[in-house]
Formats: sequence, C-alpha cells, structure tokens
Amino acid sequence: MSSDDMLSSEAFKLLKEFVSDRKNEIFSPIHEIVDEFGGVNEINRRAKEARKYDVIVSRLEKVNPGMLEKLRWLEKTINEGKFVSMDDYIKRVTQGKFSKEDLNWDYAITLEISACNFFDWLVEEVKKAINEQSLMPARYIRVRNMKEQEKDGDLLAFSAAMNLFGSSYVQTLDTKGTMKGPDGKPINVHLGGPETITGYFGGLGVPNRYSLEWVKELLYYYTNYGIPEFLNFNLGTLLLGMYLYRLGIDVKFKVSVYLGVDNPYFALAVLSLAKLFERPDGSVALSGLNLSNSVDVDTILKVAMIRKRFGLEDKVRIEHHVVESYKGIVIQPYDRLKDILEIAGKVKNVSAKHEGAIPEVDEKREHPSNILEYFISKEEIEEKGLWKYLLINYLDKHDAVNRTAREVIKKGVGALAAPNLH
Repeated sequence: MSSDDMLSSEAFKLLKEFVSDRKNEIFSPIHEIVDEFGGVNEINRRAKEARKYDVIVSRLEKVNPGMLEKLRWLEKTINEGKFVSMDDYIKRVTQGKFSKEDLNWDYAITLEISACNFFDWLVEEVKKAINEQSLMPARYIRVRNMKEQEKDGDLLAFSAAMNLFGSSYVQTLDTKGTMKGPDGKPINVHLGGPETITGYFGGLGVPNRYSLEWVKELLYYYTNYGIPEFLNFNLGTLLLGMYLYRLGIDVKFKVSVYLGVDNPYFALAVLSLAKLFERPDGSVALSGLNLSNSVDVDTILKVAMIRKRFGLEDKVRIEHHVVESYKGIVIQPYDRLKDILEIAGKVKNVSAKHEGAIPEVDEKREHPSNILEYFISKEEIEEKGLWKYLLINYLDKHDAVNRTAREVIKKGVGALAAPNLH
C-alpha cells in the first residue's frame, strides 16, 4: 500500500453518511434533546440573553444579595483603575528594559489558573493583585459541583466577574462517572474510592445512557446561564460536543488533562475529530487541548506542528501545566516552567496552566494543595475547617501565575492577563 492510500475514501463516505443520518439510533436522541430546548436558534438566543451582564446581576440580586454587594465592589475597583497596567508591570519586572510594545505578542502565553471554585476566592485574589500590583489570569477553570454553585449564586457571581474581567472561563458538568445521576444512582456503579483505583484507568467516564444526560445538562446550563465553554474528558462527550457545535450551537470545549493526551498520535486523533466537525466558516468546537502532565517539549512541538497543518493554530489553544497540586496527582517536585520558556516564541496560542503552588512553597505549607479536595462540597470544606487552607492554596497559584508572567516577559514574549483589568 502506498502512502497515498493510507486513508480510505470509502470510510470517510460511510462516516459522513452515518453522522449525517439524523434518524439512526445514535444521533436521533440528540436531535430530540435539542428540539426539547427549542432548537438551535432558540438555544443560542437564550444563551446570549442569559450571559448579558445586566441579566446576571438582576438574577444574582434575588439569589444572593451578599454576593451582589461584592460584585459591585469589583465594578467600582475596576472603574477606579486600581489594577497595574500591563505596560507598568512589564517595565517593573524587566527594570525598564522592555515596555509593552517591545514584546512579541504574536506568541503571547495565556495565563491560566485552576481551579477557582468560589467567587469569594476570586475577590481575595483581586485584593492581592491590587496590593501587589500583580496580574490577574486571562483564563479560569472551575470544577465545583454545578448544582451547588447554582443554588448559592456563585455560578452567577463568577460569570458576572468574568464578564467584567474579559477573561475566558470553563465549567465542569456534574454528569461524570464519579458522581450520582439525576436519578440519585451512581453513574458508574463499579467506581468507589482509592480501593477501586484501577477502575479509573479507563477514564472518569460518562457511561451508557448518561452520555445523553450529559447533553441535557450541558444545554440546561448553556441556555440558563450562557456558559460559553465546558471541560471535556471523555472522547464520547467530546464527539457529542463537536456534533452540537456543527449543528450550530455556539458552545465550546476544553479537553481536560484527565483525557490523558500524552503523545502526538493521541493529539492527532483529537485534532482530527475537531477538523471533521469543522463548520463551513472554519471554526471548531475545540477551544483548548490540555496535554498530559507527562508530555515533554518535543511532544508539544509535534502537537503544534499537527495543529498548524490542520489550520487550527489560532483556534485551538495548547494548554500545559506549569505546576500541579502538591498531593494526589503527580510525583513532586513538579515544575514545568522551563518547558514554557523553551516554547515561548516558538509556538503560538499556548496557555500556561497553574494548578498548584510553586513546589518549594507548597512543601512548606501546613496544608499543601491536594487534588482530592477539588471536588468536595462547600459544606464539607466548612465542616472540616479547610476554608482558610484552601484559600491559601488558591492564592499560592496566583503567585505561580505571576512567576510565569515575569519569566516569560523577561524573555521578550507577551503574557496574556485579564484584558479588561490590565
């Protein structure tokens, strides 16, 4: 077989026919769900209305007036211009060597933080940024239980804050194998705690009929809150998200580190899927590809090459963890700042993600950051007296973000922070 014959045109024809067949038992339920929400145009109209700032504020006033008061403080702080300007920040960290116009912004690194699970943490981060004249991130990830944050108004308050900051943000749906479904039963009946750890090797999972429940949950939060982007860690739901986008629903997805994209061939498979469901205008549902913690610079460069060949360089962000939670996920010390500095100026549209403190800071904390505490409820956090520790852990990530910003800037490359603040 010659290299020209590697891909079967017949296979593409069959795939196109299958995916385009709205009556088959795989895709007909998706169209039924979309119709239940009013159809593509109505879904987008509702989402657009729901994400308007004045609409969010009006709803927040009814759900949690206390949070609205803090949001108004954020408004006032922004209007008063209390945040450091990007130009002043650059001049300070380079001791006047560079100003904003001197940096390479074509290859700017996006500053990303995870996970900002509580609006109150964001408020404290703002205070810290003002006091220290440091940068607020351009991208935020959240993994807090959706129903919980909807109930106490945190979902609304955080969305409004992102509106003010101009930062992008990602939410994580509850329909996954570690949770209970709408019927109150475990989504994955065979998955428990650490004693069933090998069960996680197949991924968190969205098994069986829950893939359709995932679509329903997605459209619920999209239409009611206008959330523009969701975390995705399952190839099945990733395909479903791309299918919805191709239908015309304007919602996007970030591939989680939990998908385990750890080599160029895995990345090729994901990017191929995105390209297959590309809209006529060239846009795709995939906004971010978070690579595995195990990737090296060579793999990042190869993924970037594939992305560029597919015409997705400006559409799909490559996201790489600089630091990770100190406990529960990787062998420490884990510090990949050198990776970011090596690819800065070589790879476009890269996000430097911060999910822990700088290791030498975390190791000295009374309560180091722990990935297993990402997903516990606010009630459990308060019962265990963890709130003050988790806040410290979160603010440590802010420091890590600014370490990356400083080092990238010193190299002569731009660092993308919250655009409306700096």
